[in-house]
Amino acid sequence: MIKISEIQAKEIVNVSNGKVLGHIGDLDINLEEGTVNSLIIGGTGRMLTFLGGKESEIVIPWENIVKIGSDVILVRLEDK
Repeated sequence: MIKISEIQAKEIVNVSNGKVLGHIGDLDINLEEGTVNSLIIGGTGRMLTFLGGKESEIVIPWENIVKIGSDVILVRLEDK
């Protein structure tokens, strides 16, 4: 079992290009099935871009998670 606070502290890394995408800002949870549909990075209003606008969200479907490690979460996204 893993706590939400533990998963939020992990960096998200795209294995397709090695880019650090950030940290989890939110989760999309299916309450009827008790499953996580996707991880959401950014878009929470807490992170601002260089020009002062809100950062856009990156939605990572659960199927794109390669591995949840002790320090990072590895995901596979081709266009990010």
